[in-house]
Amino acid sequence: MISVDRWSPSDGLSLEPNALAAARETVRNLALTAGPGAGKTEMLAQRADFLLRTGTCRYPKRILAISFKVDASKNLKARVKKRCGDDLASRLDSHTFHAFAMRIITRYRTALTGANALDADFTVGHNRLRRKVITFDDMVPLAVQIIESNLIARNAIRQTYSHVFLDEFQDCTDTQYRLIKACFFNTGVLLTAVGDTKQRIMGWAGALEGIFRTYAADFGALPLNLYQNFRSQPRLRRMQNAMVRVMDLPAAIDDNDIPGDEGEIDVWRFDIDDAEAAHIADTVRQWIDNDGLDPSEIAVLVSKQQSAYCVKLCAALNNQGIPFREEDASQNLAAEPVAQLVVDFLLIVSGQRQPRPYRRLLDVVVFGQGFDEEREYQARARWNRFVANIRLSVSIGAVDLTERADVAAIVRELLDTIGRDAVVAMSHEYGHGQRLAQLIEEIVDRVHNLLEDGSNPVSALASFAGDQAVRIMSIHKSKGLEFDTVIVLGVENQTFWGSVEAERSAYFVAVSRAKRRLFLTTCDHRDRPDGVRRWDAQRTEQEEFIGYALGVIV
Repeated sequence: MISVDRWSPSDGLSLEPNALAAARETVRNLALTAGPGAGKTEMLAQRADFLLRTGTCRYPKRILAISFKVDASKNLKARVKKRCGDDLASRLDSHTFHAFAMRIITRYRTALTGANALDADFTVGHNRLRRKVITFDDMVPLAVQIIESNLIARNAIRQTYSHVFLDEFQDCTDTQYRLIKACFFNTGVLLTAVGDTKQRIMGWAGALEGIFRTYAADFGALPLNLYQNFRSQPRLRRMQNAMVRVMDLPAAIDDNDIPGDEGEIDVWRFDIDDAEAAHIADTVRQWIDNDGLDPSEIAVLVSKQQSAYCVKLCAALNNQGIPFREEDASQNLAAEPVAQLVVDFLLIVSGQRQPRPYRRLLDVVVFGQGFDEEREYQARARWNRFVANIRLSVSIGAVDLTERADVAAIVRELLDTIGRDAVVAMSHEYGHGQRLAQLIEEIVDRVHNLLEDGSNPVSALASFAGDQAVRIMSIHKSKGLEFDTVIVLGVENQTFWGSVEAERSAYFVAVSRAKRRLFLTTCDHRDRPDGVRRWDAQRTEQEEFIGYALGVIV
């Protein structure tokens, strides 16, 4: 046991100021947001270490950590063991939402009455059977009913835990939040909610969105943001840190704590945008051919009017035969979770090995379901058999992917196998009216258009999915994403023309998407695209934003 004042991060790790403040917090609930690579899981592990080693989580009280995926839950538990040892880590209960709900149901089953009453030997299955079987989707609502209606169960939970961690909290559903509120609202239990609101960095009154905003208001949570992107190489991190000094000085760190010269930052200046488009296309071609860089690891980000700014670039990429995907309004279909699901499945049954789509599907079908180890093994085996059967049908020609009817049949079989409830859970919009059915029709039409001419299905579908295509998108749509190489197009006053605070925050989002290489472009002249009214042909570079890259602003 050590005093609070003597505690420092274990294993000699250095935390950025806001992460350190969050780890040491003893009196307030927290709403902690950050982007990819910002060390959210490590912060939770260090917070657990602080609470347990200082006795802030006083024995025999425990810490409850709730994640959305089994692997995330296991990862956090493993990190806490590494930080503070097996004995102290044994007082951390790390579960998925559904595993936590199942523990409540199993322990306080007799609190369920009427139509929800369960026998002692109840099981979990695909179809509800009175007293005998509940479904996966029944778990959280039944746990809510127990906690809200039974004082013994409610008090037992509250007396067990002094602190609760909520990981990836932006994905919390209304029912899951109701469970958290039923368990811990208006108690002395301290909550730390961690996630990515995919919102702008500054301006917290408007930045917290959805369930984060509700939670912060209900629990009086202090909002903090983690800025440091540990997946970015040192030169890029120092540029980001220079921006943090301007946006949120107390959250900045000493540049000496970011050692190393790895990473590349450059500014590409052009007289006209024709030269800009040609140079980018030529360079991207070299990265793909000579460096072996996957096209999907390259992103071109634009502040505003993406379609207008990228007309010449798209033409140049086409001329080079470079696959790309524009993430504008007309491409929103590809961003739908159910579209990703369908395209991933078609990719893995088309013959070639597709590790990324395969992993994403496993996360949806198996790992994200909150199964215990045995049921997870069974679910994975069933899924693999299903995939193998469809792949065989495609390979022997029993299913023809150039035929719309065959594509539609595969999609129906896929959705039947996964279950409508699991698909609806991907987006709250899917449960309203005919939205899901309409999307499925549009997806089938889009897939059919891509495959009807007999094109290689892997390359055609990968372009739709974005897995093997350069991504062209607005800065807004890049939030929460990361790429090896990022090109920010048009770092000019005529592009970033809004309030300087808002534009600086958007620019920070753009530059922090890059892991290894960052390139900024400016032009002296940009031709007005057809149909665009508001447009300044003569351009001037945004000196502050370019200055961060050149090290002028430190």
